[in-house]
Amino acid sequence: MIPVRGYEGHKVAVLGLGRSGLSAARALKAGGATALCWDDSVEARAGAEAEGLSLHDLTRAKAWDGVVSLIVSPGIAHLYPAPHPIIKAAWQHGVAVDNDIGLFFRSYATQDWDNFEVMPRVVAVTGSNGKSTTSALIHHILTDQGRPAELAGNIGRGVLDIDPGVDGGVVVLELSSYQIELARALAPDIGVFLNLSPDHLDRHGGIGGYFAAKRRLFVEGGPDRAIIGVDEDEGWYLANQLRENASDGAPVIAISANQKLLGDDWTVTARKGYLSERRRGRQVSSIDLRAIKGLPGAHNHQNACAAYAVCRTLGLAPRLVEKSLNSFPGLPHRSQILAVKDGVTFVNDSKATNVESAAQALQAFKRIRWIAGGQGKDGGIAALSDHLGSVAKAYLIGYSAEEFARQLGETPYEICETLEIAVAKAATEAEEGDTVLLAPAAASFDQYPDFEKRGEAFAALVQEQLDAPH
Repeated sequence: MIPVRGYEGHKVAVLGLGRSGLSAARALKAGGATALCWDDSVEARAGAEAEGLSLHDLTRAKAWDGVVSLIVSPGIAHLYPAPHPIIKAAWQHGVAVDNDIGLFFRSYATQDWDNFEVMPRVVAVTGSNGKSTTSALIHHILTDQGRPAELAGNIGRGVLDIDPGVDGGVVVLELSSYQIELARALAPDIGVFLNLSPDHLDRHGGIGGYFAAKRRLFVEGGPDRAIIGVDEDEGWYLANQLRENASDGAPVIAISANQKLLGDDWTVTARKGYLSERRRGRQVSSIDLRAIKGLPGAHNHQNACAAYAVCRTLGLAPRLVEKSLNSFPGLPHRSQILAVKDGVTFVNDSKATNVESAAQALQAFKRIRWIAGGQGKDGGIAALSDHLGSVAKAYLIGYSAEEFARQLGETPYEICETLEIAVAKAATEAEEGDTVLLAPAAASFDQYPDFEKRGEAFAALVQEQLDAPH
């Protein structure tokens, strides 16, 4: 645990008692603050009370007496589409609003570090797609090479639940736009921006607000090294803003998975399955990514570029990074190869909840039996029309099945309604060389509580098909 510093003897309110809220309350108590907890859910309040945390009804008029700060969980809207009433009350009472990420950055460094030979480092990873895989990949490479490292934030443990910093240690944080936007302190040593595509726009008042939230990590966070994906204009813009002068790209490493980068800057690119590092116009190293099972497709090659750039910044040699890349098993529900039987590959990409991530999955495999659908987002799958060439047939499920069917053009499809029916149909009709791919391009909430449960259900159904007699 990271005890929160700076609030000893003060009252701090905590709104939202999920993973991040509970860990924030515990860390505040450990640092000597009085944590006053509240959640709109009766069940969440009961759970907090059961572990000895103090409940405090923040809806009452006098609830703010003596409160110096409000710590908000990332799932709670603080501005758009409308601020939560308790957050608005905090504004009106002059109470500073923050989150667990802000608490972490103000509390992680301690006087003990004066005795370390190598200062702990913090790597913060953000982007619309791929940040979980990239964060996990960085953590895997570091631990595989014997470097002390922890994984936290939007993946793994709550950021305040991790252990205090150790000599030479690295903390890898996956940070969402929600987390970055509200944090009052941001100070990563290395910042990674992967990409940007429309998502969470209701929470940010549009694409400009969404980009501005992610940009805070770099402009206000001021990392020593910024690793920037430049496959969208926003990435180019951000990389240009962070350059120290026109002739030297430092402290920026530009990364790309679909273009050759010009100039003499430090770059890491992946083209036709080969990762290439270049400095001052000369190639430093090259890695063949094509055979790495845990990183299929161009989108994962961008993730590999980012992780490679981070590890090179941290001093690892290219051959060591390459060795650890090859042992990366991949993450559950993210282009996860579950099995291969009779020449048919079964892939779980339940995390592909929007059209951008589904497009990446559809480009990663050659002949696809595509399982899609769920609670579709605005526009459905119309934007995927240019990516359906590899789809042999679509098997549509959930609330948006009929809407998706109308947007498939000439692509063969079948409305299956449930995942059980879709998996059975796809497995039966698949031929040698086919990939049965779950990449829903939709949220799961019409049938499953989250994408993880949907992915677990898919994996179980695939196993049933593998176990069934033929």
